Amino acid sequence: MAKKDYYELLGVAKNASAEDLKKAYRKLAMKHHPDKNPGDKQAETLFKEINEAYDVLKDDQRRAAYDRFGHAAFEQGGGFRPGGGGGGGGGGGDHPFGAGFSDIFEEMFGEFMGGGGRRGQAQAGRGSDLRYNMEVSLEEAHKGLNTTIKVPTSVPCESCKGSGAAGGSQPVTCTTCHGAGKVRATQGFFTIERTCPTCHGTGRVISNPCKPCGGTGRTRKEKNLSVSIPAGVEDGTRIRLSGEGEAGLRGAGAGDLYIFLAVKPHRFFQREGANIYCRVPIPMTTASLGGSIEVPTIDGSRARVTVPAGTQTGHQFRLKAKGMAVLRSPARGDMFIQAVIETPVKLNKKQQELLREFEKAGSEKDTSPESAGFFAKVKELWEDLKD
Repeated sequence: MAKKDYYELLGVAKNASAEDLKKAYRKLAMKHHPDKNPGDKQAETLFKEINEAYDVLKDDQRRAAYDRFGHAAFEQGGGFRPGGGGGGGGGGGDHPFGAGFSDIFEEMFGEFMGGGGRRGQAQAGRGSDLRYNMEVSLEEAHKGLNTTIKVPTSVPCESCKGSGAAGGSQPVTCTTCHGAGKVRATQGFFTIERTCPTCHGTGRVISNPCKPCGGTGRTRKEKNLSVSIPAGVEDGTRIRLSGEGEAGLRGAGAGDLYIFLAVKPHRFFQREGANIYCRVPIPMTTASLGGSIEVPTIDGSRARVTVPAGTQTGHQFRLKAKGMAVLRSPARGDMFIQAVIETPVKLNKKQQELLREFEKAGSEKDTSPESAGFFAKVKELWEDLKD
């Protein structure tokens, strides 16, 4: 099946800005996150495709390669595979075109440029990149977190020390490619280089393979890793641990581990960037007469807010520097308290009588100017309709 266009997946135009890409990605990632769609394989697949598209388009060099060459820029099994998931992506992000396009270029022009085969040999057998999904609370995202995670992965075989050869023996030079890792074939005016089918690009073969690892030089194991989550991370943040992916074949380089963070919804706070919003119910009497309330903050402390007399629903109180920490910065966002005036319920007889006396004692225009003004305009509308 043909791969979907990355721009169409994210629902953006080809000239979309980096900020537009980020907004579109965050919206779709939250909608299709596996935790919000348990058991929905279609949502899980779409979530992976969205991540793959954003991983490519957020990088200026990889985006330029995709705009020019499409998906072919990242194919042919090179060191870079977009997406980072399940042994997938991001491994060759430093190269402007990704390893896939680079391999195509080297196959066509390797002999003219010189040394093309050596690069392929260095990449051969490299361990796969791994993806680890991790949830953190809003408080942990605010203050940062040091934790340990367990990752099932491949590690160098202890018996053969990662060489793949048993009994202290060593791999020998491949007789097919003579250690080059690639074989050449002439086609017309071009000399084409391809990965050696005997040694699979390593340049060496094993005559006496190690039994515990079957000659691969690696075994399966659960690895404990210490992870530091910086303060201020957002939902969808990706952390790269270089060399902590799967071990390579027979001593080849290890892949990378990518940790994708998801911030759990909070029971009180809503986050928008570095700012935090909180809806706070305020008793009608406090809103009418004025007073003060205590509200929680993201750092676990309390803040006292003065409520002026006559406060209405929707009024916002701003608490400066009481919001989220900003990633890699000493700055902090603000906290906004949104007032929700609560109408009294289950009134006893005395309370009802007092409210009726209150209603009779004053003018509605003075005590409730907004509602009085609204119904006055409605009355004018009805009069106009009569005419």
